[in-house]
Parts: sequence; C-alpha cells; structure tokens
Amino acid sequence: MTYPDPTLFGHDPWWLILAKSLGIFVFLLLTVLAAILIERKILGRMQLRIGPNRVGPGGLLQSLADGVKLALKEGLVPAGVDKGIYLAAPVIAVIPAFMAFAVIPLGGEVSVFGHRTALQLTDLPVAVLYILAVTSIGVYGIVLAGWASGSVYPLLGGLRSTAQVISYEIAMALSFVAVFIYAGTMSTSGIVAAQADTWYIFLLLPSFLVYLTSMVGETNRAPFDLPEAEGELVGGFHTEYSSLKFAMFMLAEYVNMTTVSALATTLFLGGWRAPWPVSLWEGANSGWWPLLWFTAKVWLFLFVFMWLRATLPRMRYDQFMALGWRILIPVSLVWIAIVAITEPLRDRGVSSWAIALVGLAVVAALLLALLGWKRLRSGRIRPEPVPAGPAAYPVPPLPARDRPKESADA
Repeated sequence: MTYPDPTLFGHDPWWLILAKSLGIFVFLLLTVLAAILIERKILGRMQLRIGPNRVGPGGLLQSLADGVKLALKEGLVPAGVDKGIYLAAPVIAVIPAFMAFAVIPLGGEVSVFGHRTALQLTDLPVAVLYILAVTSIGVYGIVLAGWASGSVYPLLGGLRSTAQVISYEIAMALSFVAVFIYAGTMSTSGIVAAQADTWYIFLLLPSFLVYLTSMVGETNRAPFDLPEAEGELVGGFHTEYSSLKFAMFMLAEYVNMTTVSALATTLFLGGWRAPWPVSLWEGANSGWWPLLWFTAKVWLFLFVFMWLRATLPRMRYDQFMALGWRILIPVSLVWIAIVAITEPLRDRGVSSWAIALVGLAVVAALLLALLGWKRLRSGRIRPEPVPAGPAAYPVPPLPARDRPKESADA
C-alpha cells in the first residue's frame, strides 16, 4: 500500500491541480445526478410503485431532463424580497459544499503522466476542522434565503435551520474528538493512515453513531428535514425560489450529502482502504483501485440517507431538539472522557482487558451518579396535587343550543 507523502501537497504543477479540481467537480456532479435518479428508483421500490421509467432507457436520463427543465423555467423574483441577499443565498449554499471536498482523500499515491501525486487536492494539519467550518458557512445560505424571501414560511424555515445547525454541529464536532485522540492528528490523510490495522468504526462505535445521526440533521434530510417541511411550511426556506436558484439549493443538498458521507468514510471506515476480504489481495490498496473502494463506501452512506427517507416520518421539532441536546451531546461528552482515560493506558502497554474494565467502571460510575442526582431531585421537588373541579377554560355552548325553540320552529 502507498500512503500519500505529506510533502507532495502544494508542489503539483498547475495543470495537475487544475485537473484534480475539475475531476472533483465532475465527480460530485455525476454523483448528484446519479443519486437523484437512484433515490427516486429506491423510493419507488420501497413504496411499491414505479419510479422514473420514461426518459431514456429505463429512465436513466430523468435527472438530466429535470435539470434542463429547471434551467429553462422562468426565474421569478417575488416583490418585497431583499434582492441582493435573495440572489446570493443559493450561491452561498452551493460553493462551500464543493469547497469542503478539497481535503477528502480519494486514494493513495498514483502516477499521472509521470508525476507522482496523491488522489487528494490538498491536505491541512486541521483538515477536519476546515470541513466543519466550510459546511457551517454553507448553512448561512439557508438562513439568509429564509430571511430575505420576505415571507412567513421561509422565515420559519430559516429559524429552524439556525437552531438545527447550532444543535447538531456541536454533537458532530464532539464526535470528531475521539478520532483526533486515537489518530493523533486532524489531517484527513493522517487519519486514514492511522486506520491501517483497525477501522475506527470498531474502536469508536459511539462516535460513529453520534456522527451518523448528526450528519442527517446537518444535511436537512428526512426525518430531520424540518427547515423545508413540505407538510408544515409549504417548502420552507426555498418556498419563494424557482428555476436555477431552486436547482442550486437541491445541488447543495446532495453535494453536502456526498461530503458528509465521504467524511464518515474517511474518519470511521478506513477511507480509501479496501474492505476485508478484498484487502487480502496485495494490490488492493495501490494504484487507482482505492478510488473504487472509496466510492463504494460513500454510496453505502448515500443509500442510508435514501433508506431513512423512505422509512421514517418527520420528527416533531421538540423531539428533534431533545435528541440533540439531551442524548447526542451528553453521550459524546461521556464517551470523550472514556477515550481520554483509556488512550494513555493503551499507549503504555496496558492490556485490552484492563482498558475495557476501566471503561465499564467509568460508565457505571456515571450512570450511578445520574441515577442518584435524579433521585435527589425527585425528593426535593414534589408536584402539587391538581384539585378536581371544572375545567379552567370551559367550551362555550354551540349557537344552535342557545336558540329558543320558537325561533327555530318559525
């Protein structure tokens, strides 16, 4: 296997950097076109109906036809909008979605026309934090779109998106901490190299589950699609958008899905490394083969997105907030404490059984402390009994009951 040499980044010729950038752009566009079509096919299959099957052989050109249709539609700008921000919001949403993919490693070292280069545009010592920061900027497009539309439903969608980002980005960032502790680096290529022996999905399963939940909330996908809830807010933040401006929001959503799936692959599934038993083949992690394994892992997560959309109903907003603040964030904090305690023991050669015992002891102590705190609180605060009696707000009688019989007979 060939890991990228950190000195390779930043020394590629200009034409190779341009080719990598164009390759990432085309890869993401083709993934979006395929994901829209495959999602409609999967939803049709799961809901016992026929999906797209008219445009092209087997409906293969349906996504392309939809894109052309959106491009040819008239672009309306409603009266009363803040026009500058209204037009800039789709751009703010879509550009960071592409920028975040710049530090994702798609493979190891390859040779391109005699030049040794990594299948990665660039890398940073804080690459994962760069992805988190860029994706956070992209959400401003949703918030500004809701505010600039000058309408009630988009404004509600923008406010929901604000609360959603604050809640779930905290949980997502906390899920990264355990990975940083184990890998000893925030570089994406370094994290992939640290998983040469064991993928972090096995060592850091709680972090993976927290990230898996947070990435669905981060991308506004069902059952967490509250900023664009069609049944409640018409279309949410993009209600007043049409034509290419609406298409850019859809493009940003699917590119963000691909980006968070690629990040999950990089942090927890060994990145571009081949899965077992393919990894037993000596050349599985060399040349251009890693690009195939990486793409397959990304599509595995994209299928999970589609599966959730076809399976789960939209959550209530209070349930959605409670999941982030009362479950994901506390679990992440407890897990970080356990990892921070056991990682130095592992470095000092302590056996895995001892590490497991320490982890279980910490968990048991925290559970006991939580139960004790609840018991003390329940002893201090006792609910007052509600006196029986008439309702505070009785329902008034219907008008038909108040009318006298004489007037009714007349």
